[in-house]
Amino acid sequence: MKLVLTCEHGGNEIPEAYSAYFKNKDVLKTHRGFDLGALDLFQTLKPLADASYFSTTSRLLVELNRSRNHKNLFSEFTKSLPRNEKAEIIKTHYLPYRTAVENTIKTYIENGDSVLHLSIHSFTPVLNNIRRNCDIGLLYDSQKKTEKQFCKQLKAQILRQEANLNIRFNYPYLGKADGFTMYLRKQCPIDYLGIEIEVNQEFVNHGVMDSKLKRALYKALKELY
Repeated sequence: MKLVLTCEHGGNEIPEAYSAYFKNKDVLKTHRGFDLGALDLFQTLKPLADASYFSTTSRLLVELNRSRNHKNLFSEFTKSLPRNEKAEIIKTHYLPYRTAVENTIKTYIENGDSVLHLSIHSFTPVLNNIRRNCDIGLLYDSQKKTEKQFCKQLKAQILRQEANLNIRFNYPYLGKADGFTMYLRKQCPIDYLGIEIEVNQEFVNHGVMDSKLKRALYKALKELY
């Protein structure tokens, strides 16, 4: 099995051509601008991967983890841009990333391999005044037995490393919601497992993920992979 690692929300960069649309720079530093700590975790797990991809362009320019017809593909900062500018953003910042990941996965499958795709994310501890009761979320399609089984095994291995972690399935989001893994399941209906790993940003300090949590995930994944 080949391991493909991705991080769609690794940074909060805005290309100079679009900087004028982001007069409120502070929002880029929040969880709305990027997934705090996700890139650090991605870099920790990267040595285990056969292929890896990450983006440091802010999700507020274009949302790499949404399908092209999703209403939130563009944020409130870019939603009102002219059609030609949106098309240019998709051509320059959306399609190259998505296509590269998709082509790599399809090539592995065509060559007779199965693929485990782990998409690394983080989530804000409090949303709409509701505290999220979770340390690590493992998101998968509940109708895919292989994905469900892998997540059970991964949870067990993580808890062997750090028994006090609160690990939940399909929380704080559903694994079948619109996202890159959902799209790839449709493109690769066999020999593809798409799992999103969501880590609580309470474990992030100045952009760095907690070392014990990173170590637990690394060791757990190495045991399974």
